[in-house]
Amino acid sequence: MRLTKKLHSCIRLEKDGQTLVIDPGAFSEEDAAVGADAVLVTHEHPDHFSEERLRAALEASPGTAVWTLRSVADKISAAFPGRVHTVGHGDTFTAAGFDVQVHGELHAVIHPDLPRVTNVGFLLDGSVFHPGDALTVPEQPVQTLMVPVMAPWNKISEVIDYVREVKPQRAIDIHDVYLADIARPIYDTHLGNLGGADHGRLTAGESAEL
Repeated sequence: MRLTKKLHSCIRLEKDGQTLVIDPGAFSEEDAAVGADAVLVTHEHPDHFSEERLRAALEASPGTAVWTLRSVADKISAAFPGRVHTVGHGDTFTAAGFDVQVHGELHAVIHPDLPRVTNVGFLLDGSVFHPGDALTVPEQPVQTLMVPVMAPWNKISEVIDYVREVKPQRAIDIHDVYLADIARPIYDTHLGNLGGADHGRLTAGESAEL
């Protein structure tokens, strides 16, 4: 499996000649999802779901399909009948050759005065977990955790404890567009020293073999 980091929370995964993209949002490259066989979207917030980027992928290839929760599916399914699939916690499916499990139900708390939207995480091939905007812990071991390192709803101690609870072999940063380069070494040091997993980060466009 080859993982390529895109901007912010978007990643591309390639296996056996097929490509799957997660969370091509407004902070991601305009063509982040183009060419994908499958696109997964964790929730409706614009930094994870860009209708423009999703439409670009669906229009570029008639074989591209989307799996997401209802709040996103309702916004795009009418234009692409039969190609947008609604999923929720506990569901399993196969997309672009990947076995996918759905975990979680709600976005993390930003502030008690703000209503929480739905959010799902995706576990791919029992190996790579993308939680979206939540600190969801799957009920089975995870080899690679995509860890939301910087967000309006978290702080570094919570991120460290999340990595400790999931206990992955490795943690790779996502949700990082808010994090200034000058602060990167601080986060890298704390996550590397305290998280209990091999911690790394990829620049946009950089890939790793998993």
